[in-house]
Amino acid sequence: MSDCESESLLSFDSAPQTRKKGIVYLSSIPKYMNVTKLRELLGQYGDIGRVFLQPASNPNLKKRPAKHFTEGWVEFERKKVAKQVAELLNGKRIDSRKRSKYFDSVWNLKYLPRFKWVHLNERLAYEKAVRKHRLRAEVSQVKREANHFSSNIVRSEKNKLYQQSNVNFNVRQRLPEEEFLQNKNSVPDIESRTDFLSKLFV
Repeated sequence: MSDCESESLLSFDSAPQTRKKGIVYLSSIPKYMNVTKLRELLGQYGDIGRVFLQPASNPNLKKRPAKHFTEGWVEFERKKVAKQVAELLNGKRIDSRKRSKYFDSVWNLKYLPRFKWVHLNERLAYEKAVRKHRLRAEVSQVKREANHFSSNIVRSEKNKLYQQSNVNFNVRQRLPEEEFLQNKNSVPDIESRTDFLSKLFV
């Protein structure tokens, strides 16, 4: 074996093995819990990498950030530590001090085997796309309802105007001249014209 081959083998053997990271899922986040506090509580069991807490839905999220979180993911630098933390703390009280904000809260932890941070990013991107699609569908539905409502109003206004234009005012029209003369001749005279003249010149 040459010197070059021995050096390459030594350098390969001495290369540090990359440690597999482990992710723990928190199905519920107690009130007043944030990323800083979560790192402080779980960091005493092992080194923590990335942490993500899902903020609760807040309609005024643009004006002020949400104070409550629904679920979370914590990445431990060592897979073994993540498993141990999930088994040790799940179902246990977060803080045993009676004056603590978390005295009545318990850990809801679950180790996620074969789960990587990339999967979380993909899930969050998918949920964001679904929310965007749902919002777009709701907006289009509201627009359709508004257009239907406005068209009904316009239609009803047109019907009212049409009914008003066809109102029968019972106006009595004057009879035509011929009909008037016929009605006049049809009335019987007390004396005919000849009788009247004969009496006049007798």
